[in-house]
Amino acid sequence: MNLYLMCFILFCIGLYAALRKRNIIKIIFGIAIMEYALNLFFIIIGYRMRGRAPIFSASREISNMVDPLAQALVLTTIVIGLAIIAVLVSLAIRIYEKYGTFDITKIRRLRA
Repeated sequence: MNLYLMCFILFCIGLYAALRKRNIIKIIFGIAIMEYALNLFFIIIGYRMRGRAPIFSASREISNMVDPLAQALVLTTIVIGLAIIAVLVSLAIRIYEKYGTFDITKIRRLRA
């Protein structure tokens, strides 16, 4: 239960950074922290204490095996999250080249 609470706290930290900060780079870091918190949550859900690897064995015993679905899901979210972060960073670079700042409030004033 303690690990679930830690994941929730980490997600809330990322959500706070994504919603309340005015710097685009800090917003991107907040989104990345939320992604890592969700990945950690999925891994914790699939973990079994003293569990074995989800590999086919000759004994055909499936008791106390770690859930492979959570591992596959996290691998997929890592790849997708990396692509999203790369797009966000490239957008932040283009915004900085055009407006000369990462501050959202200044960008809104310069745009008008």
